[in-house]
Amino acid sequence: MIKAVKFVSIPTRDQDRALAFWTGKLAFRVVTDQPFGEQRWIELRIPGAETAFVLFTPEGHEDRIGGFMNMAFSADDVQKTYEELTARGVEFVQPPKTESWRTSAVFKDPDGNVFALSSK
Repeated sequence: MIKAVKFVSIPTRDQDRALAFWTGKLAFRVVTDQPFGEQRWIELRIPGAETAFVLFTPEGHEDRIGGFMNMAFSADDVQKTYEELTARGVEFVQPPKTESWRTSAVFKDPDGNVFALSSK
């Protein structure tokens, strides 16, 4: 039986730049960074979380870099997280917005991948 999501791939044109963003600005931790063909297999984790994120673009999928990513990150306090990440230089394309079902904001990484940050 399926028990969890093991990893989600975040496509990137520049693995070093992406690694600096995800570890330096969002405080993800490196689990693995090793050669993998012409790229590296860079696996990251949010401290305390089980799901990993891989900074890797499979050959032939370069056209998927940039744009809306079909995943959302959660935070206990979206406004506070928005303020902390903005201070670290993370670019938000939508500031926190509260609806009846949740509060959310939208940020992007250096490759133009767009992610939702949402309340639980």
